[in-house]
Amino acid sequence: AAVMAGEALSGVPDVQIDGDGVFKYVLVRVRGAGAPSKDVVRGHGWAEYHADLFERTAAELARHGLSCECLGGGRLSHRPEERKIHVYGYSVGFGRADHAVTTEKLKAEYPNYEITWADEGY
Repeated sequence: AAVMAGEALSGVPDVQIDGDGVFKYVLVRVRGAGAPSKDVVRGHGWAEYHADLFERTAAELARHGLSCECLGGGRLSHRPEERKIHVYGYSVGFGRADHAVTTEKLKAEYPNYEITWADEGY
């Protein structure tokens, strides 16, 4: 089971965010049965609440036998024409995500971007 969980875990993208705009995001720790965990970033403009993002992510992961917990949330400002992403804010329900972790994940996914973060702002 651990091998299958590990394979399922490796198949989970580290980052899934909208291509443009300002939107909420959550930092989610994904776990497989007996497998190590990894943190992933999910941010989309359709989400009215951080819980919407987390619930959809949890449902998708459950189909692959993976569980998850929300580590917190915030907002992303994604400006592709400037190659910039700014991470800030917090989630009322889940608290503030570790924006430094989120920033590292985004830098790996968008190596040619300038990615900044701040604890200020909502």
